[in-house]
Amino acid sequence: MEQHRSSIAQVDPVWHRIRQEAEQAIADEPLMGPLIHSGVLHHASLERALAYRISLKLASSEMSEQILREIADEAHEADPSLAAAARADLGAVFDRDAACHRLIQPLLYFKGFQALQAYRIGHWLWQQGRRDMAYFFQMRISELFGIDIHPNAVIGRGIMIDHAHSIVIGETAVVGDNVSMLHSVTLGGTGKEEEDRHPKIGNGVLIGAGAKVLGNIRVGNCSRIAAGSVVLKEVPPCKTVAGVPAKIVGEAGCDQPSISMDQLLGNHLSG
Repeated sequence: MEQHRSSIAQVDPVWHRIRQEAEQAIADEPLMGPLIHSGVLHHASLERALAYRISLKLASSEMSEQILREIADEAHEADPSLAAAARADLGAVFDRDAACHRLIQPLLYFKGFQALQAYRIGHWLWQQGRRDMAYFFQMRISELFGIDIHPNAVIGRGIMIDHAHSIVIGETAVVGDNVSMLHSVTLGGTGKEEEDRHPKIGNGVLIGAGAKVLGNIRVGNCSRIAAGSVVLKEVPPCKTVAGVPAKIVGEAGCDQPSISMDQLLGNHLSG
């Protein structure tokens, strides 16, 4: 057993740590044993655990858990970048969410992380031309988690969606790497146009709660959007915008706003 654990730690330290946390959680709360065994310890890899968790959550009378699990397993086997993105997302949540103390928490309990990993399967289906199944994933993610992400949207790695309620990300939206957003964020269009109509969010951007970014506009790398803002125009890199409509009110205040999670305007305001 110890040799097996050592080999897991060498090959996949993230999964090894999650398994360690799972064993400790059962020791601390034995009643959680069946859930944690079925969700974590029963699986040989993070990929398998993710497929199980996604299929368990999204299953309904219209689509069985077995079918959904086969789809998720197929996606992970065909595209290793899905698991790489999941590991980056896990790290993002652990590093930036003050309420996250263990890697096992997002995997088992945080709907923002779970919805994002389910979206990644839906996006893979969309890329494979399996549009109706991708739409089914979108529908169930929206119904279950209250997060509506179009499967054609492009979302990078290292994403943290905190609280993750009432998130809307449109069909032609692009979200870069290492982005953090809070609840009730909308990346939407401004009308009935059918072409490229949604925002392009750069790397390292922090989007505050309730912010709306509308239209095919660029939000520059490492910028901050204050809570409740409505962004209708391009945001230069490393700036803070606030208001309705949003205007530049100062510098971003740090190199990586999405990582520092500093949402106070404070001394970064322009005079």
